[in-house]
Amino acid sequence: MTINGSLLIAGSERRGSNGEFTGIEAATGTALPVSFGGASAADVEEATRLAWEAFDVYRETDLETRAAFLETISTEIEGVGEELVERAMAETGLPRGRLEGERARTTGQLRLFAKEVREGRFQELRFDAGDPSRKPAPKPDLRLRNIPVGPVAVFGASNFPLAFSVAGGDTASALAAGCPVVVKAHSAHPGTSELVGRAVQRAVLKAGLPAGTFALLFDTGFDIGQQLVADPKIRAVGFTGSRRGGTALMEIASKRKQPIPVYAEMSSINPVILFPGALENRAEEIATSFVSSLALGAGQFCTNPGLILAVDSKGLEVFITKASELLPETGAQTMLTPSIAKAFREGVGRLEQHSEVSMLAKGKTGGDYDGVAALFETSAASLLAHHELQDEVFGAAGLVVRCKDFEELEQVIDALEGQLTVALHVDAGDLDDARRLVPKLEMLAGRLLVNGFGTGVEVSHAMVHGGPYPATADGRSTSVGTLAIYRFLRPVSYQDFPEAIRPAALR
Repeated sequence: MTINGSLLIAGSERRGSNGEFTGIEAATGTALPVSFGGASAADVEEATRLAWEAFDVYRETDLETRAAFLETISTEIEGVGEELVERAMAETGLPRGRLEGERARTTGQLRLFAKEVREGRFQELRFDAGDPSRKPAPKPDLRLRNIPVGPVAVFGASNFPLAFSVAGGDTASALAAGCPVVVKAHSAHPGTSELVGRAVQRAVLKAGLPAGTFALLFDTGFDIGQQLVADPKIRAVGFTGSRRGGTALMEIASKRKQPIPVYAEMSSINPVILFPGALENRAEEIATSFVSSLALGAGQFCTNPGLILAVDSKGLEVFITKASELLPETGAQTMLTPSIAKAFREGVGRLEQHSEVSMLAKGKTGGDYDGVAALFETSAASLLAHHELQDEVFGAAGLVVRCKDFEELEQVIDALEGQLTVALHVDAGDLDDARRLVPKLEMLAGRLLVNGFGTGVEVSHAMVHGGPYPATADGRSTSVGTLAIYRFLRPVSYQDFPEAIRPAALR
């Protein structure tokens, strides 16, 4: 299969005329073969117009047709084969095993949404029969269903070139809801994006759906993404990336004549709370698991454990000592892009230079485009006094926070921003204190977990990958799991509709 740097619009391909760029090999910083043409304003207008025209047809497809379409996308992605994995390895620096697993997750979640569509529960059909004889006024016949909101703009993520990008969770859930999708590919993995985009395009053709059901655009800057969010034919946005990028899109969406929701996943340091009993009984074991989680994938997970909270104790000293012994044996890893590697080094440098922070340990030295794991320490009082210590450092950087007592630990929790995850490490003797914290933690994060770490997000019916701002733009939703479909639906009530004009699902 050939990568030629084309935009995918209207079931066809064309060369973008708004500048050009190339993919970059993550490990070396050198340009990869094939340049990509950026979309123009006219390309955006055409893609959104065709998506709007496709909407009326696609949203009323029967559930079996829509489910089969999602399954066909999965099959087409799998059919790309080795070329997809090799290109993604080059563009991201991620190892083969990780990318093969991510491809399986991508196709698996498409099939999970296909099953959800077939079952039809997301429609939430409700029937409330009328009663003409009711006094003093007749009771109307009311029927309700969820309908798709309209075309959705999806922004590919840098850290998941498959599972959170062109055919990732946002696209899968939007298509499952009945919404056409216009994807703005991430510039970090354009070749990977084109290969997956072509797979989706083939599935649209095989399913006999309108060509505007899917489009893929490349952008040489930020203008095209901004225009896409501002376009009145786009009715919702899915985004995974930085807080700066997410809030910029939120601002554009809020200033539209008709504001729209932006479901942005942005920033989280994923606190880990180490309770005294757990530290006393298994501090070294927890430290070993922590270092593995911190360094997993060069720390480039939105659920990476960046903040460790514990009351000062001998058990905490054992944890720190063990983690500090293990970290220097951790190898440096290629980061997703040279710019991400640079930003990580700068973030680590700020912590190294901070007057209230002490360096505990660092991993093995690497090359110019590698991330070197780092672990730091500060006090609870310092964290409370210096809000910048809560800033996410995207990569394998962790900060241990010593608290004088449990009350000070609670003060730290009260001062934290919204998070994706909070992990509690407890033993039997810690359960009363843990129970006391749970109401606070429910208000802090979208997923609470016990005796584990947030890295590793199960795609399932009960998963929440979201949380209060700034973890996400809307803490009432999730970007992982079947509940994600509800982001792209809205309820409509039909009162006293004759059967001849009722939607088929409500007859």
